[in-house]
Amino acid sequence: MEYMVKTQALLHKRVVQHVLYWLSVLAVMTVLYSIYIKSYLASFSFMIFFLPIHMAYFYIMAYVVIPKMLFTKKYIWFFLSVFACALVAALLFRLAEIFYADPLTYKLLVKLNGPFVWDRIQGSFWEQITRFSAFMAAMEQTNNAAWVAIAIKLLKMYYERKEAATQAELSFLKNQVHPHFLFNTLNNLYALTLNQSPQSPTVVMGLSQILRYILYECDTPTVKLAKELDIIEQYIALEKLRHTQALDLTFHVNGSIQDQEIAPLLLLPLVENAFKHGVHEDMQEAWVTIQIMVKEERFSFKISNSKPAKPMIKLSMVPKGNIGLANLTKRLNMLYPNAHKLRIYDDDEHLFAVVLELTLTPVANKKAAGSLRVKKLYPEQLLALNKSETIK
Repeated sequence: MEYMVKTQALLHKRVVQHVLYWLSVLAVMTVLYSIYIKSYLASFSFMIFFLPIHMAYFYIMAYVVIPKMLFTKKYIWFFLSVFACALVAALLFRLAEIFYADPLTYKLLVKLNGPFVWDRIQGSFWEQITRFSAFMAAMEQTNNAAWVAIAIKLLKMYYERKEAATQAELSFLKNQVHPHFLFNTLNNLYALTLNQSPQSPTVVMGLSQILRYILYECDTPTVKLAKELDIIEQYIALEKLRHTQALDLTFHVNGSIQDQEIAPLLLLPLVENAFKHGVHEDMQEAWVTIQIMVKEERFSFKISNSKPAKPMIKLSMVPKGNIGLANLTKRLNMLYPNAHKLRIYDDDEHLFAVVLELTLTPVANKKAAGSLRVKKLYPEQLLALNKSETIK
């Protein structure tokens, strides 16, 4: 039902656009021709007579020739069809001139200027229809209106296809996050089951909540920032369960997050990256710090983590094997062009930090209410958080 409503709305919009265009063509042609014959009424009657020829030429080209021949790469047939359509349209235009427009135009000009010899109406029908100058003028007039409309349609189709390609790439990039996250989490679960950890059911429960969000709530261009941060907290809880050694974990939020929206799954890869490369079982003092600041539409996300004494993987701006950061960089360039900054700091000995700044989308009809929270996070607290009470 919703699809039918959208289809009808789109169809109605297109009909209105086409009607407005052809009315504009009619008005412009009427004004231009009236300059020559000094009569708006006569000029309007001529253009009404010619308009169906322009329209038929355009719709055959736009909805038959171009999609069936140009888009299917039948270039020879396309050029032959274009030539045939232009020839037929010019011929019909010329016939309308010979039998209707030219005789009436001549009468009007005689009333204005007195009797004169007009070469355009001289000779037999065959002589008039084959007069080269008159035929070329007819071809020019029929092509003007039709090809302006065709150019507009092709330009519109170009942008629509470009937008569709962009959306497809965004969807592909976002879907890459799903298996990447699932792979990492299943690895964590596997490690726990090997040790027959009693925490395994808790991990499965937390994983199911995150997967529910990824699969069913991330199919929109933006999600509420509060919900996105809630999922991050759920993920942190899973990581906290896995790392039994001392882990200093801080989550700091400053500002209102209830009245903002963000593209889904932008922040999770950064959190995954921090735990993957910054927290190891053999580290004595592992730590992860997340600092979030929201001020009106400005959003800052800073995450830093400790580094092992001898890192196994060299981190860089977009590592070749790091799907998360490479994916994030591409998505930011597409979703927030000229509205984001991504800075990565890599201290070889002490820390790795990422700072992401965005211009967010405000939620309509929401009132900002500032808040400040600094928390040490513990798994049993995170998994028990109610979604509506995540950040207050």
